[in-house]
Amino acid sequence: MSYLALYRKYRPQTFDEVRGQDHIVTTLKNQMKTGRIGHAYLFCGTRGTGKTSVAKLFAKAVNCENPVDGSPCGKCAVCRSIDSLVSMNVTELDAASNNSVDNIRDIIDSSRYSPTEGRYKVYIIDEVHMLSTSAFNALLKTLEEPPEYVIFILATTEVHKIPITILSRCQRYDFKRITTDVIAGCLADLMKSEGIAAEEKALKFIARAADGSMRDAESLLDQCIAFYIGQDLTYDKVLEVLGSVDVEVFARLLRHIGNGDVSGCMKILDEIMVSGRELTQFVTDFAGYLRNLLLARSVEDPYEVLELSKENMELVIHESKVADAAQLIRYIGILSELSNRIRYATQKRLLIEVELIKLAKPQMQDNYDSLIDRIRVLEERLENGEFTVSSRQAAGSDATDTRPEEEDPAPEELSKALPEDIAKVANSWSSITSAMNSKDKLASTMLSDAGAFEENGKLVIEFKNALDVQTMNFKKEINGETGPSRIDILKKVISSVTGLDIEIETRSAGQGKSSKGADIRKRVKFNIEKID
Repeated sequence: MSYLALYRKYRPQTFDEVRGQDHIVTTLKNQMKTGRIGHAYLFCGTRGTGKTSVAKLFAKAVNCENPVDGSPCGKCAVCRSIDSLVSMNVTELDAASNNSVDNIRDIIDSSRYSPTEGRYKVYIIDEVHMLSTSAFNALLKTLEEPPEYVIFILATTEVHKIPITILSRCQRYDFKRITTDVIAGCLADLMKSEGIAAEEKALKFIARAADGSMRDAESLLDQCIAFYIGQDLTYDKVLEVLGSVDVEVFARLLRHIGNGDVSGCMKILDEIMVSGRELTQFVTDFAGYLRNLLLARSVEDPYEVLELSKENMELVIHESKVADAAQLIRYIGILSELSNRIRYATQKRLLIEVELIKLAKPQMQDNYDSLIDRIRVLEERLENGEFTVSSRQAAGSDATDTRPEEEDPAPEELSKALPEDIAKVANSWSSITSAMNSKDKLASTMLSDAGAFEENGKLVIEFKNALDVQTMNFKKEINGETGPSRIDILKKVISSVTGLDIEIETRSAGQGKSSKGADIRKRVKFNIEKID
């Protein structure tokens, strides 16, 4: 006898064996007990949740000679004929490959004849959303008023594609995704029946990978058993079969993204493509890896929350120490949006390449999250001392000239034209920028290259672009509380240097009117390198 897959071998034989769909099973059993049996049912829900299994059980139950608590006995002649697929009372139609109007007309014609055995003729139409418009129209009248001995059971994974005229004629039952604990318990019972020892942690990992589908879980378990035939099933073995190497691949990919290395990201994507990995699942798994990093950073004991092998846990904890939480949240958001779009896309690789470039190059975006990421990159480069010689210095001085650049006398000239308080600030501008450098290097660089002047009793600082203004006024959140902006820090520095409380206004070049002759510009030897 040929081998029978686990999901077929252990298909439920009674309603009590159906897992995770108690709301549906209870309703159908009560209908059986009271005789309130409908003529048309619509079973909808994601794959592997028991739609076809329940439909077959119900078909046996309504024809069973000796039902037990609403469930088929499985022993009478009718039940045995239905199980052996020779009964004329139960007809199954796969609408994915039999979706024409002629197929439906054949069903309508056969429904005119009463059953040869049992009480009902049951028609199970799987993937009913694949029927053509003409087929749906042909089914309408018979579906609404079928003969009293006919029951239609329609099953679909995409209920939104069913015409409303069909929906209104059926009792609708929504099959839920089965929880991880329920699937793991079912797999444990299955392994006992097979006589194979398995770790509880291994079965839970398979249950999570199945994503609410009992059939997927049983298929994955079948695959793991076949790989380690005759051996106990351990957690590490399951990881090896289902692709635990992804953790290392994702770690390398995240490193390339953090370094802005687009070429490295593309090479890893090529590796994924060559290995035959499904791209939709790749995006989902990468988002799951980032989720693990975020949890490892956020919880006190990640070993209790994350169910990973020892090696993978050590790698995740190590990588989480160098990852930024806000950055991880941004990445997860982008990948979550991508997973929704890529499901039905024809150019999946193109979409992934674009999103990887967005992750590695935040300066190519202009939204709030990318702005924060760009500021983070600038701060890191400043802390690492990554500067370049300014264009003015390169053009105006010899390469071998090591003499310091002369400071502009602007503050001394401007002090005469400004009010007294602003003049004091202008005269102390070098000390202020120097003191600011010890507080915030990025702010010091932007202030040194900005212009300042008095206007309406205020010290107006004019930056080259709006991004500098946003950066100076941005307030970070520290331990759940809003911290000071760089302008707030500048006010404290001015107060410590001059003993004055100066009101500051910021603007970008071209915004508002500048006072002629009141531009205080402090040239610096270095400026931040523009990020490509």
